[in-house]
Amino acid sequence: MLTEKEKAIKEVTILGYNLKNLPEELQDDKDVVLAAVQQDGVALGFASERLQNDKDVVLAAVAETGYALALASKELQNDRQVVLTAVIKSFNAIQFASKELQNDRQIVLTAVRHHGTALQFVHGELAEDKEVVLNAIN
Repeated sequence: MLTEKEKAIKEVTILGYNLKNLPEELQDDKDVVLAAVQQDGVALGFASERLQNDKDVVLAAVAETGYALALASKELQNDRQVVLTAVIKSFNAIQFASKELQNDRQIVLTAVRHHGTALQFVHGELAEDKEVVLNAIN
């Protein structure tokens, strides 16, 4: 017979969004949440605040969809590894990075090299930077 945790993992492995309907203690269980975000990174929004600030969990979420960066803690929205993973995965992820990392040349170049349309989320001097623009259109 499966435990409640094992049942939960089975449920979220099929559909990560099912994390929303689980009890709070399972939304705060790292194994359950990891299984959910690996299936659907947006399930991060149903994880406990503690796990939205857990680098392993957030990396798994943004590896599935860069949009999950919007659901991560402010601290991890300022984490270079997390943001790089997100911008490689999704064109719109850069808009959810910290202001500091939105203005980081390496982050911006990585974003536009993988998704030229990310240029629409680049602001300031980098939006007019010749290398950034050329990478976006190539």
